[in-house]
Amino acid sequence: MRASCAARKAPLRLPERLASSGRFVGVLPLALLLLLPTSSDACGDPPQFVTMKPKGAFGSSYKPGDEVLYECRLGFQPITPGQVLSVICQNDTTWSSLQEACKRRRCPTLGDPINGQVTFVNESTEFGSQAHYVCNKGYYLAGPSISYCEISAEGVDWSDNPPTCERIKCKPPEAIQNGKYTNSDKETFDYNEVVTYSCNPSNGPDEYSLIGESKLTCIGNDEWSSQPPQCKVVRCVYPIVEHGMIVSGFGPKYYYKATVVFKCSEGFNLQGDSTVVCGVNSTWEPELPKCIKDSKPTSPTMTSGHPEYPSPTDASPPNDAQGLGAGYIVLIIVAAVALGIGLLFCLYYCLCRQRKKGKAECSATYSTYQDKAVTSTE
Repeated sequence: MRASCAARKAPLRLPERLASSGRFVGVLPLALLLLLPTSSDACGDPPQFVTMKPKGAFGSSYKPGDEVLYECRLGFQPITPGQVLSVICQNDTTWSSLQEACKRRRCPTLGDPINGQVTFVNESTEFGSQAHYVCNKGYYLAGPSISYCEISAEGVDWSDNPPTCERIKCKPPEAIQNGKYTNSDKETFDYNEVVTYSCNPSNGPDEYSLIGESKLTCIGNDEWSSQPPQCKVVRCVYPIVEHGMIVSGFGPKYYYKATVVFKCSEGFNLQGDSTVVCGVNSTWEPELPKCIKDSKPTSPTMTSGHPEYPSPTDASPPNDAQGLGAGYIVLIIVAAVALGIGLLFCLYYCLCRQRKKGKAECSATYSTYQDKAVTSTE
């Protein structure tokens, strides 16, 4: 292994004679003075301004008495015409004072366009401001809606020429199959003008239905309020709901937007919407409801907190029913007695005939029994 050694420099030492003599004490302050930075007798860079700039380029250095001239930046003009704008490097190496002496230039005045208005941001036409244009109702803007006051050559001017307000017109709306619209012979339509669509008569068994908006309005330049409608056959099947019935909306045929209302038979509950409408796809919307049988059990009578036992009052028949039952019993007894008496009479009469008794005796006996029967019935 080879080791390399570099020669070290010995520290700098003052001569022994100088270090030991008193002259070193006087040389040290002089060396310190030479090491201190020397003060400059020149001014720094000229001051900066928002609305002004120095004429020409900056100098490398400025001595007391040097003057720097200023001019207004583009888009600005002197507040006081003819005023000299300058600063001077003073003896104390500072610049003389100077205030902002320029103001914003103004763009030319703009007037309202015909059938429109112009407004200015912050109500100013100075450099950097904006002009906003709008048109009256029934007119549209032809040109930019905003113009800017900006630098133009040595001054300022608006970025665009003023726009114009043109009257809103619409081209004819689209024609539809199996239908027509009003004023179809016109080439243009004015703002807010309305056309009305209708369907032609059908050559088949079913009529055409108008699907969509029947009235369209011109609301913008070549812009209508909605898409044209359609004319087509829309027919829904006869609505049948098992265990249900139609309340309203009876008809032999059901076309577009026909409305039907249902209700269920007694003992059934309606599941779904009771009202349905014939939709654009020839289907009922929403789907037809269903009538579900009521499966709820009858609630037992509550008596003294025991639902399984009916109350004594409910179990006993009313007084009127009791009296009616007693009347039936009496009537049955009377009928039985009368029937028994009649049977006895018949039996006796037959015996009399067999014994060939006299007519007077049988008649007397008959009268006696007849009287008894009447008495018993009463």
